[in-house]
Amino acid sequence: MYQIPLPHVQAETGTRQIDAVMPVRPRLSIVAPCHNEESCLDVLYDRVTRAAQATAGDDFEIVLVDDGSRDQTWAVICALAERDSRVLGLRLSRNHGHQLALSAGLDLCHGELILIIDADLQDPPELLGEMMALMAAQEADVVYALRATRRGETWLKRTTAKAFYRLLSLASDGVDIPLDTGDFRLMTRRALDVLCAMPERARFIRGMVAWVGFKQVPLRYERDERLSGQTSYPFFKMARLALDALTGFSSAPLRLATYAGVLFTVMASVLIAYSIGEWFMGRTIPGWTSLIVVVLVIGSIQMFVLGLMGEYIGRLYDQSKHRPLYIVSDVAGDMRGAPSLGMVAPVEPRADFLA
Repeated sequence: MYQIPLPHVQAETGTRQIDAVMPVRPRLSIVAPCHNEESCLDVLYDRVTRAAQATAGDDFEIVLVDDGSRDQTWAVICALAERDSRVLGLRLSRNHGHQLALSAGLDLCHGELILIIDADLQDPPELLGEMMALMAAQEADVVYALRATRRGETWLKRTTAKAFYRLLSLASDGVDIPLDTGDFRLMTRRALDVLCAMPERARFIRGMVAWVGFKQVPLRYERDERLSGQTSYPFFKMARLALDALTGFSSAPLRLATYAGVLFTVMASVLIAYSIGEWFMGRTIPGWTSLIVVVLVIGSIQMFVLGLMGEYIGRLYDQSKHRPLYIVSDVAGDMRGAPSLGMVAPVEPRADFLA
């Protein structure tokens, strides 16, 4: 079994000296956020367990985070945790969103290596062995899965995703965010500790992992269709995630507003010079339509710029409140980690309130 060397702590009590050893972490943690995934969880557990046993023996944990599901997801997680002590179930107090649910699992997992995977099994857990071998061969801290194909997705989603990743790559300020990747990746504990030290609320995990640095290497794979159910990321949620990514890793939108302002200032100067010239030559300036068009265009640009500024100011406002990123209402299994980004609400018997 894999053992992480840990320092001995010596304490003196009278004439006796006591040696204490800090608890040994499991070799591997597998973290999967879940939202209405009751039909996938048993298959996810079976496939993930086989993949973990093939690489880490029995020295692993599976962390399943229920992100406010409305089906029987939590009941299935509780049943798995009761059957297998290596399963840790976390139930969030409400739907916090995929990125915050994932952050909760990463914050409370305990392993030396951490695999991030979605519960819908579009990302095959059987790649874990290849990821670990590549990490060891390259001495890397992160192995991220690079999508060669995206089966079962519409042409529109593939096209918009491809355009988004390339736009983000061009706009990001000094951070090399890999193209065509999701959150499916294997990380070392030191990379995760740095990630969990980043307290921002508008989280884009794959970008934040890229910002952390260390050596990161890709592993190409074929992405499968969803095992069952429907995606929890409809168009508007994807648009919100894209906006979080752009505003979280780039000030380019603000610079774009500056460039637009300079452009329209130049255009306005030309129109002013033209108007004064026409006035000196005694010509009537026709152009009620052109005047209205100019006013509307400039007004639209102003509103666009104000909207961009509002997005950044709104994020500053949210961050300034210092609220916990997530709240865990229920725990199934043995939780050994302590939260640093969120909080675990105390569980009190309901009978005490009713007595």
